[in-house]
Amino acid sequence: MIPIAGSVRSLRPPIVTITLIMVNVFVFLQETHLAPQALEALIHRYGLTPAAFTAALAETPGRIDLWLIPFFTSMFLHGGWGHLIGNMLFLYVFGDGVENRLGHGRFLLFYLLSGAGAASMQIAMASSSAVPMVGASGAIAGVLGAYLVLYPTARITVLVPILFLPLFFDIPAAFFLLFWFGQQLIAGSLGIVAHGVEGMGGVAWWAHVGGFTSGIFWLGLLLDRRHLGHRPARYDARAYHPHGY
Repeated sequence: MIPIAGSVRSLRPPIVTITLIMVNVFVFLQETHLAPQALEALIHRYGLTPAAFTAALAETPGRIDLWLIPFFTSMFLHGGWGHLIGNMLFLYVFGDGVENRLGHGRFLLFYLLSGAGAASMQIAMASSSAVPMVGASGAIAGVLGAYLVLYPTARITVLVPILFLPLFFDIPAAFFLLFWFGQQLIAGSLGIVAHGVEGMGGVAWWAHVGGFTSGIFWLGLLLDRRHLGHRPARYDARAYHPHGY
């Protein structure tokens, strides 16, 4: 299932969400102009490699450029067009509603903290892995976790390709997001069974799990429950509770 649109719409433009998408696209376009060796050096320098992180933190904790900075720079690097487009589509669909409730500044802080939480989970699960981790999916997973808490009964329009036929369905946000989270848990667990903790490569499933749970955690701390967000008069989430989140 590919999310296409959500029913939650703000009266104010999601400035931070749009800016994050633009920055990610800009950085990736710069990546495409690099020679293969230069791109590999960039990924190893600004991506987050669990083994390099743990070594730098233990041996040279004062060199934050070796362990802290990659926590955040890795969120803006991507491994290919499919990786970028998939992440930006999820951010576009779900970012608006979360930014709507948190406000611009808090949403940016929330996004970065969720990404850091995602990276922390991946490091905890594979601390000696030498595979660099790049991509915005951990931070975006935090957005999905927050959306689940804020708008469980909102409607998500999804595309389900059946052979060559694109079929569109409207489903509850809670169903889509819990299904997505379950996929990450299952895939991450199967990866451990098949390859062991340190042999995991490819998709950072546990970063997704960590980002999703971090998003729920940080939402509870950053959300101003007196602020209902800037939403249109016709909001079709049927079980909206003004004093909850």
